[in-house]
Amino acid sequence: MAETHPLRASATALGPWPGSDFAEALRTIRGELGEPHLPFLPELPGRGVGSDAIGRTGSLLVDLAIDVQPHGWRLVDRPGKDHLRARSALASDINILADVAGAEDVSATEVKVQLVGPLTLASELYLHSGERALLDYGARRDIAGSLAAGVADHVQKIRAAAPGAGIVVQLDEPAIAAVMGGTIPTASGYRTLRSIAGDEVSSAWRLVLDALKEAGVVETVISVPEIEVPIERILSAGADGVAVPLKALTTRQWEHLAAAVESGKRVWAGALPTDGPSLPRTADIVERLWRPWRQVGLPASALSGLRVTPATGLAHLKPAEAKRVLTKLTHVADGLDQLAQG
Repeated sequence: MAETHPLRASATALGPWPGSDFAEALRTIRGELGEPHLPFLPELPGRGVGSDAIGRTGSLLVDLAIDVQPHGWRLVDRPGKDHLRARSALASDINILADVAGAEDVSATEVKVQLVGPLTLASELYLHSGERALLDYGARRDIAGSLAAGVADHVQKIRAAAPGAGIVVQLDEPAIAAVMGGTIPTASGYRTLRSIAGDEVSSAWRLVLDALKEAGVVETVISVPEIEVPIERILSAGADGVAVPLKALTTRQWEHLAAAVESGKRVWAGALPTDGPSLPRTADIVERLWRPWRQVGLPASALSGLRVTPATGLAHLKPAEAKRVLTKLTHVADGLDQLAQG
């Protein structure tokens, strides 16, 4: 088991990373995110088919195969070249993690991996008919069950590559507001798919989260957009925390986050926008987070449990810019720690 350390504010990123050199990306990330921060296994979508988030997670499915068709990834009868390419790329990345971690004088006590959550996966995988799997209850159920069955082997491979490190898993559900709101278009584009009931969403999450915990994962969070973020549902499904961008959270959503913090859950705060010509000042980011934190009645001492992230993935940046984002985030975490300690 990883050693336990006093809780400190920490930095991580959401996963997507620029470029095509995985080893260089991993060395940069692990170099920037030393203790108490959380290094992660990056996704490099710029490498092409199979290195995208859907292909990467889809390659872990048990007894379900995928392949790329003109409209996107489709469920097929047997693994095709794209499925095998995705699986091979992920296996190679895990081997590189083993090499990089093994060469370090002091290895990180934790490592994070990202998976696409079952609802977004169902919205992005297509059936033989050409419709999204989200349309079909049986397909949604099979995808959630297949993902839950596949995570244990994946976690075990990460653990073998980084011995002694606690495994943290981030489940990405970028489509959840559209899934629950019934705004995802059909293949024809003339209608939208019916909304998925909250109870089914919770059940799918619980299935995957339970499998991750059974596999020995030390922390699970569900990452969602700020639009209609279902914070209470995420936490009641068994996640240890929620990752959400802060830019447009309502007072009500902040109150839900406050309740989560007070009940011992983690908040991963997407506090750093990356779409401007330059990064904001560290003090401005800290203040932007501290102000609503204070307004909902949370004590400064509770800032020590925060993880800070960019508001989005970093694949749209240049590698040097992405590195600067990580550096900035560690400075923000330091600033929050200073506030927490009074």
